[in-house]
Amino acid sequence: MAQIFNPSTNTIAKFTIYASVFILAAVAWTCVSLDRSSYSTGQDVVRPQPVQFPHDHHTAGLGIHCLYCHTSVETAGFAGIPPTETCMGCHKIIWSDAPALAPVRESYRTGTPIPWTRVHDLSDFVYFNHSIHVAKGVGCESCHGRVDQMELMYQAASLQMEWCLDCHRRPEDFVRPVSEIYSMGYLAADQRELGSRLVKEYRIRDSFTLTNCSTCHR
Repeated sequence: MAQIFNPSTNTIAKFTIYASVFILAAVAWTCVSLDRSSYSTGQDVVRPQPVQFPHDHHTAGLGIHCLYCHTSVETAGFAGIPPTETCMGCHKIIWSDAPALAPVRESYRTGTPIPWTRVHDLSDFVYFNHSIHVAKGVGCESCHGRVDQMELMYQAASLQMEWCLDCHRRPEDFVRPVSEIYSMGYLAADQRELGSRLVKEYRIRDSFTLTNCSTCHR
């Protein structure tokens, strides 16, 4: 009987199978890497804004408290973006003619809100409430990073589900006294001991409840 395939075909077939495995692994690694990259998550990316607002200057430099601008962080799900009137409370007097603040003056004159670009923008299918996190001892820094050192605001964390779950599984590693919520650079002498005590004191739910799908996806 005549041989249909050349003997070398066996070698080619084996090579193709092995190569396919490596190619599939490489594709999977590339997909995972892209999913975790700043291109996908937006982490560490400074987004262009209509006004380049320096957080470090206003917070660490001038000592303006977070609540002066983000007034609803303790009482609502959304931290709140300050209205132009808040900005002009100071800038009617300070830097009142600065070219960089022309969009602020125009907004104040016309009553049209400044079209800020959201830096921390969760997917619509994710439920997040600022007030409950603040009430339970999660500091601003834990999610937003060292805002007092950011010339321009950027997303310090990935905001991916696994990042949220790290805290929901082990809240004792992250919670702090409510009095230190707005303190940047806060470090406890013994976080595990303090956190374990605060979890009970603040009646933080168990990790099983906190990691239940319905907690964040409602």
